[in-house]
Amino acid sequence: MSTSITILGIESSCDETSASICRDGQILSNIIATQKVHEKYGGVVPELASRAHIQNIVPVVDTAIKESGIALEQVDAVAFTQAPGLIGSLLVGTQFAKSTALALNKPLISVHHMQAHVLANLIGDPRPDFPFLCLTVSGGHTQIVKATSPLQMEVLGETIDDAAGEAFDKTAKILGLPYPGGPLIDKYAAQGNPLAFTFAKPQVPDLNFSFSGVKTSVLYFLQKQIQQDPDFVQKNLQDLAASIQHTIIEVLIKKLKKAIQQTGIKHVCIAGGVSANKGLRAALDQLGEQLNISTYRPDFQYCVDNAGMIAMTGYYKYLAGEFADMSISPSARASW
Repeated sequence: MSTSITILGIESSCDETSASICRDGQILSNIIATQKVHEKYGGVVPELASRAHIQNIVPVVDTAIKESGIALEQVDAVAFTQAPGLIGSLLVGTQFAKSTALALNKPLISVHHMQAHVLANLIGDPRPDFPFLCLTVSGGHTQIVKATSPLQMEVLGETIDDAAGEAFDKTAKILGLPYPGGPLIDKYAAQGNPLAFTFAKPQVPDLNFSFSGVKTSVLYFLQKQIQQDPDFVQKNLQDLAASIQHTIIEVLIKKLKKAIQQTGIKHVCIAGGVSANKGLRAALDQLGEQLNISTYRPDFQYCVDNAGMIAMTGYYKYLAGEFADMSISPSARASW
């Protein structure tokens, strides 16, 4: 009889439908279906997201199983994103996970989406040693987390308003860029001067963040410039993108540096959708060299919302015997 532990992970918190197979802490497959339907609306439409999840989930899970080379019957537990996220989207993944676990007569494992982002850093090598710090940056969250073990985490600081990902997307919208704008800011920033323009950097106490002031600063600056020159944005797009990106990253890195100095922890990670940003990844490397610490970042496919991180978290929860009851419900918001 095999002693391997095989986890089916399901992620459906927002607008990516994803499924993954994890065996003994190794990801065998990670399939992600991205929903393009939201682009013309300039943001995620919850009802459309839910419908797309319903259409995508069966073929995505089927592909993940086939690509992994294992049979569905070999799955030892089903892990799913329980919170936080869009409630309609979470319901699709939750009900599918429950049905699959019932059909297989296997345990159900609920996963906190933000905990999973942190543990994405345990996928592949090199991996951070515990304890480590993780700056988790996404469209909905910005947090500094202290991870003592895979299942022991403490939020040291978080945003009090907009998340970093929101700041990227909202400023991109002000520049007239299509949704999602964050990756386009990153693209244009590579060719621009990060010191060309100066924008506000909100100051908040402790290790917390604020990004709403960045968006407002960009908006007022551009309104003034466009009055004088209607083509200002087009003429300065690369420098504007670089300056906006520089501002947001400087806020993130300053707080992360403070957390490192306060805790004395030498292993530091980033995670979440914004951790795919090339500017942030470069800034993390620079911080590592400056402070002589070890830095880590997930592979690009594990930065975005993905089931690989859900399956990995499910693996550690399986080892700890942390299973969910079939009566569990998804939650749009959930504390750690």
